[in-house]
Amino acid sequence: MKILKASQVREADNYTIKHKPISSINLMEHAATMCSNWIIDKFIFNIYETNKHFKIFVGPGNNGGDGLVLARLITQEVERWFYKNSTVDVYILNFTDNFSHEFLINLERLKKVSKNIYEIKSEKDFSVINKEDIIIDAIFGSGLSRVASGLPEKVINFINQSINNEVIAIDIPSGLFGEENHKIENQTIIKANYTLTFEFPFLSFFFQENQDYVGEFNVVPIGIHENFKQKVLTNYFTTEKKNILGKIKKRAKFSHKGNYGHGLLIAGQKEKMGASILAAKAAHRAGIGLLTVYTEDNTTLNITSPETMITQELDFDKYSAIAIGQGLGLDTKAENLLKNVLENSQKPLVIDADAITIIEKNKVYFAKFYKNVIFTPHPKEFERLVGKTENNYQRNLKQIEFSVNKGVYVILKGAYTAITTPEGNCYFNTTGNPGMATGGSGDLLTGIILSLLAQGYSEKEACILGVYLHGLAADIAVKTFGNQSLMPSDIINNIHLAIKEVVKDFLS
Repeated sequence: MKILKASQVREADNYTIKHKPISSINLMEHAATMCSNWIIDKFIFNIYETNKHFKIFVGPGNNGGDGLVLARLITQEVERWFYKNSTVDVYILNFTDNFSHEFLINLERLKKVSKNIYEIKSEKDFSVINKEDIIIDAIFGSGLSRVASGLPEKVINFINQSINNEVIAIDIPSGLFGEENHKIENQTIIKANYTLTFEFPFLSFFFQENQDYVGEFNVVPIGIHENFKQKVLTNYFTTEKKNILGKIKKRAKFSHKGNYGHGLLIAGQKEKMGASILAAKAAHRAGIGLLTVYTEDNTTLNITSPETMITQELDFDKYSAIAIGQGLGLDTKAENLLKNVLENSQKPLVIDADAITIIEKNKVYFAKFYKNVIFTPHPKEFERLVGKTENNYQRNLKQIEFSVNKGVYVILKGAYTAITTPEGNCYFNTTGNPGMATGGSGDLLTGIILSLLAQGYSEKEACILGVYLHGLAADIAVKTFGNQSLMPSDIINNIHLAIKEVVKDFLS
């Protein structure tokens, strides 16, 4: 799925209105109907509670118009199900005379079905918010160009005091910008539990500093013209199941282990064998034909992963792909191993963990990178490579810049793992869960990517597919073990189910 700038989202609306053709008021009706369907499914069809209380706060623009349509549709739905004790109250923020045309039309339509419409001109007009009230934020949409102030700021702060209420933001939490929020501490922003955004997610949804405002976001299709969606240019994307289906290569009946590559993992010191063991097991589960580990410790690896071969010699010509870093250490020997790989091999390469730290300490290695090397840092490791940034948006720009300038792929691990390419594109992964926040999870990712590279997948394919499978295996495992108890070995034991999940439609 494409991620667009706020300005491009407005272009999407205008293009659709012109080319479908559809009027602006009807496009708004359709968008609000899709949001209404989501809200009704989640909050009205609840057999344990028949009394529903909605408080909808609307601004003067088209986001407010969306809120007015929602109010009408939810009112009609409540009446249809005879929820006689339910209420749908609308609060119009009256801080300007400049109401949009669509807002005024929908206000008149709402007045035909509801009398629960109130104006907020000052703080004395604030309504009491009860603990059972469901709050809908339709104050400002993505067209906001400055920090909320005056009456809107006071209303947003008032809503944010209701910490036990469910809050649903329409389009984008009011006060949040679609891209950079570099002065977040000075911004007044709705803290939503759910955000219903239209057709495309905003870039700001993928950054940690905005999580308390966005909550769980859901992309609602509203009928944007297909030609626009196909032709609009962006360098930001999400990776979802539909992007992965059919990407796993089908195995031929008469194939053998030599057809699926031979990977080399340059890993560990004796006291850090766990990392290389986890990476090795993940590589096998991801389908590698042969795997050799360069390590000091023969015995431990032989016992724990008998499928894996061991060597103390480096002959790069034998291998299809290489990974380096798991438990490698930071001594002179480790530095020389990395230097040897960079100077004497052109094989597809994954650089992780200690190897990243070595590069940070020896910037001369930057000149030795060859094309399409893959880096898999966590945020602190990446910070050591490129320096500190003020927020995650700026760090993302640094990540793209690093990929372009060095001609490498960077997989920055996190809640929405970001993959950047030498062409300057960025892909946010949509699988994974908080249970992965434990030592060893990243080692699995290196093993999976090494496996895919050895099997002949391109660097870009290995990054996108590997990160997706890694997260999907964790999503399957977490259903059994939960976030607190999830272990890397649990993820390994579900890689096969993740692969089956993305090939079942393709191979059926």
